Amino acid sequence: MNNTSVSMTEPGGGDNDEVELVLDPRVQESIGRSLKAHYDDIVNAPVPDKFLVLLAQLEAQETRAASGDMSDERL
Repeated sequence: MNNTSVSMTEPGGGDNDEVELVLDPRVQESIGRSLKAHYDDIVNAPVPDKFLVLLAQLEAQETRAASGDMSDERL
């Protein structure tokens, strides 16, 4: 049997419908490393130009709102 087995135990040992799944710590570490690698890729990806333009427009609108000039409210 490989190291990716999942054991299932019933907490309290009664007729409870809840089932607790326990992963092998090595499997948890492997999943954690994979998730971190994917997260790092997303965080380090460049922001698309379209989003940068939208953010600049939003910032300009907020600046106008703060100064009391709401003559052009559209983005």
